[in-house]
Amino acid sequence: MRATTGTSPRIGVWMIGARGSVATAATVGATAIAAGSASCDGCVTDLPPFRDASLPALADLVFGGHDIVSVPLTARAGQLARAGVLPATLLDGVRGALEAADREIRDGSQRPGEPQAEAAARFAADIVSFRERHCLEQVVVVNVSSTEPLPDPDPAFLDLTELDEVLATSTDLLPPSSLYAYAAFRAGCAYVNFTPSAGASLPALEQLARACGVPHAGRDGKTGETLVKSALAPMFTQRALRLRSWSGTNLLGGGDGATLQDPEAARSKTESKQRSLEETVGHPVQGQVHIDNVPEMGEWKTAWDHISFEGFLGVRMSMQFTWQGCDSALAAPLVLDLVRLAAHGRRRGESGALTALGFFFKDPAGSREHNLTLQYEALTAWANAPVPAAIGTPR
Repeated sequence: MRATTGTSPRIGVWMIGARGSVATAATVGATAIAAGSASCDGCVTDLPPFRDASLPALADLVFGGHDIVSVPLTARAGQLARAGVLPATLLDGVRGALEAADREIRDGSQRPGEPQAEAAARFAADIVSFRERHCLEQVVVVNVSSTEPLPDPDPAFLDLTELDEVLATSTDLLPPSSLYAYAAFRAGCAYVNFTPSAGASLPALEQLARACGVPHAGRDGKTGETLVKSALAPMFTQRALRLRSWSGTNLLGGGDGATLQDPEAARSKTESKQRSLEETVGHPVQGQVHIDNVPEMGEWKTAWDHISFEGFLGVRMSMQFTWQGCDSALAAPLVLDLVRLAAHGRRRGESGALTALGFFFKDPAGSREHNLTLQYEALTAWANAPVPAAIGTPR
């Protein structure tokens, strides 16, 4: 990973859910890697195809964010170390960075009776203040908060002018992830939605991103079972094997497990998993995805999948696999990758959905391509394309 020269422009990382497991692991990891006390394993942007892409260095990232909880980052890191997510030997070396990031976390609550336009303006002001205090080149806003239910359709979601009008008086039109996307765009910032929540997926917010000249990426980071699906499903189509069914059971604990007990919150995740599979193979596939909360598993998750397929002369066959992993440790390096790449897109003057970043997501914004190999090829080509000379420093 390229170290800072001391003169490189610094990039702000504004986490929504800044005191959560993924944000804490990302902050610890970036600090430890920059100090040379940890490896870059899991960081896609440290692979050879990205080393000449002039991406921001991890040492040049400055962390802050919004949250609605008050547990200090140092305490959260201690919890993750005791759970086996973070190496305890790293904590002393990153304490100062965690304390500095914690001082930059602001209250992310919407006040009772507060119109959402006012809440968004307050959130945007927090981000702008962070950018100006630290003399940052730009800020990338990343949503790593708890999954929320998808909103019911509303005409205001389709048109930016109507959305602005409704937000002036409404206290609950937008779900929090979309309200933060609105605030990020108004602050002139790139936005990354690592969750299955709506985020910037509403058409009016795509219009706003383009009007403000900022990019966004999402949604739902691809870290476990769906990562395997996007690598494995193309095999069946490439070998002319008809996929008949694919069912999976996901067991997980922690905050995600508790949140996804709500069927409405789980719906966005299960739908994105199934949609990515069917769009890859090009036809409906039977089967269901189950998500079960097992609190004692904490930060760890297990997925069991059963696949049935049909080959020559209609002979039926099957396969199974088990995936076990630590969600925060899988997600944190991808968050750092996405910050570097979104900042790169902002420097290039791109706006709207960054389709080349679909490699990282179950439900990629602006794209229906789910083949992991094709996504990776598109990502590396985009990252290494020349930056237009006329593009200035974003603010």
